[in-house]
Amino acid sequence: MINKIWPLLVLVLMSVPVLAEEVAGKTALQVSVEELRSSQGKWDVVTEFLNPDGSVAKAVTGSYEFDWVVPDRILTGQTTIPELEQTSAILFYINEKDSKIEMASVGPDGKLWIMTGPLGGDQRMTQEYATSDGGTGQLRFTRYNVKDNSFESKMEYTSDGGETWVMGNHQNFVRAESESAGDE
Repeated sequence: MINKIWPLLVLVLMSVPVLAEEVAGKTALQVSVEELRSSQGKWDVVTEFLNPDGSVAKAVTGSYEFDWVVPDRILTGQTTIPELEQTSAILFYINEKDSKIEMASVGPDGKLWIMTGPLGGDQRMTQEYATSDGGTGQLRFTRYNVKDNSFESKMEYTSDGGETWVMGNHQNFVRAESESAGDE
């Protein structure tokens, strides 16, 4: 009996990594390509900067706009927040070789932020950075509540190596009217 079950058990165990790389019947790469495709275009964004207790300290409106550099692999973008007189450049891309999806952002201060996550995932983290008190910090971004013409994002930060995370901001992305009108 064991000799008959053993080949089936081996087959099941061999298929586990393949199943882990799939999300809703799609490979992690397919999921990330779909995320890039859905991100292309212009978005109106409300960003709420949060106090440590989660209450809103300040809300600002702005826009994100993405366009293809290499279809299904690299988007270039720009975010603008007029109230803060802030514009940043963005590169959003798939690193298929390392099974990552990444976003790089550079603002007017020249600081480069690279947010990295696994293909197929909705969470990306920055590299560690030096804090003003001599410690280190790290940011974590999570995309959620994804619909055809909207999604939300939250940014959390840690200063204790990931033991605890504190909400830093919450963003609501809604496809710009000029973009969504063409989808109907």
